[in-house]
Amino acid sequence: MEKTAIVTDKAPAALGPYSAAIKVKDSIHVSGQIPIDPATGELVAADIKGQTRQSLTNIKNILEAAGSSMCDVVETTVLLTDIDEFGPMNEVYAEFFSKPYPARAAFQVVALPKGAKVEIKATARV
Repeated sequence: MEKTAIVTDKAPAALGPYSAAIKVKDSIHVSGQIPIDPATGELVAADIKGQTRQSLTNIKNILEAAGSSMCDVVETTVLLTDIDEFGPMNEVYAEFFSKPYPARAAFQVVALPKGAKVEIKATARV
């Protein structure tokens, strides 16, 4: 099976030995995106809403580089360092998706890279 790495300067470079996304057959698997501004390489915003918006914008830009869009997302996983911030995260999340919404799982984790409050990964169809 052929795998193609998706790279764009509109999303942050990988922080380790992984690809921002991999395209295989009819799907795109986007690695977890923390709220890094691709221009500066630094976290944006201190609040969960701003961080969620940047994480999802990074996903959107990666999908567009792969020839897909947020409308094609079929599943997401959201990692939060504080599950009490689920509500505000969800408000911003709803700005990026419409019905039928992707399947989703959300978890609280102890910590995320660079001290981020949120990390989101996605799977989309091509």
